[in-house]
Amino acid sequence: MKNLYRPEAATNHVAIIFGATGLVGKELARKLLSQSTWKKVYGIARKFEIIPIQDSNYCFISCDLLNPLEAQQKLSSLQDVTHMFWVTWASQFPLDSQECCEQNKAMMSNALNAIIPTAKALRHVSLQTGTKHYLSLQGPFDPKEVRYYDEDYPRVNTGYNFYYVLEDLLKERLAGKVAWSVQRPGLIMGSSQRTLFNFMGCLCVYGTICKHLNLPFVFGGTRECWEEVYIDGSDARLLAEQHIWAATNGEISSTDGQAFNAINGPSFTWKEIWPSLGVKFGVEVPNDMFSEVFLYSTEMADRGVLWKEIVEKEGLLQTEMEDLANWGFLDVLFRCPVKLLGTRNKADRLGFTAKYQALDSILYWIDCMRDEKLIP
Repeated sequence: MKNLYRPEAATNHVAIIFGATGLVGKELARKLLSQSTWKKVYGIARKFEIIPIQDSNYCFISCDLLNPLEAQQKLSSLQDVTHMFWVTWASQFPLDSQECCEQNKAMMSNALNAIIPTAKALRHVSLQTGTKHYLSLQGPFDPKEVRYYDEDYPRVNTGYNFYYVLEDLLKERLAGKVAWSVQRPGLIMGSSQRTLFNFMGCLCVYGTICKHLNLPFVFGGTRECWEEVYIDGSDARLLAEQHIWAATNGEISSTDGQAFNAINGPSFTWKEIWPSLGVKFGVEVPNDMFSEVFLYSTEMADRGVLWKEIVEKEGLLQTEMEDLANWGFLDVLFRCPVKLLGTRNKADRLGFTAKYQALDSILYWIDCMRDEKLIP
């Protein structure tokens, strides 16, 4: 493993975050700006943030990365970039499709084509994918199988996975000259109005509507997802810390690429934490909170007008319900046909210490969304 650490430049870091308005991008920007070792942070996203970051060392650039000409015009002048964080993806096509792979490859290619030729001091690229790296959405699934995936688990050879495409692209384009790493989170817990699979947004809108209409706070899903450890939580704060740790730790920096599962650590079940979430939202918590027939996409489908009324009544930031909540995603999450669990032994062994309890993470981000006036 080639050590690329250059201590003389330790206080001259310049970051570029692709996906700066997303769940992790927002938190990553905040953490970088709070550390004196980072003299400038560029935030890249197609749409502006509703609540922009106010910091003299932060520069937001609106850019459609699928447009190669626009990417070249807006990014090629950023010659001072030393660290690149890729926490975005193109979501127009289904996840396990060839079109999804092609679109995400094109988006990253356009960014790299603009950055690499001029950013001569580029030292590290940190890519965020996910623990879906370890399986195909096309199956086959064995719901009884319990496997804790580590970073060396072989790639799945069925279907398409754009995570593989992006890893291969970095290996090809960085050509052994720039270090890179991959962070693989589970269920991300954070706050954003620009995220398709936004668990906290779904949960908070649902809890708010239950409170407004005095509805019971029901968990709709399978009994296995309700009662058993089924998925890892990944706090956006942990993810931001791990991106920075992997990008600046000279002991692990490698031009061969390093992958790390990026998960909270302690396991949880929804049955354990659901009552506390109901209390947090101030809603009715029924004795039997579980329902196999309750579908969020059905029960919440016609609540868009009600959400607008809540936004107006409570003086919240103007959002459409769909800006925060994806009910189909919540239905799939709570009816997942396979357990998706990872180990964090590798990061632990190499000295990454941040850990969070799932319930603490969720309660923290509920408070953040309230502070941001996204929910009452």
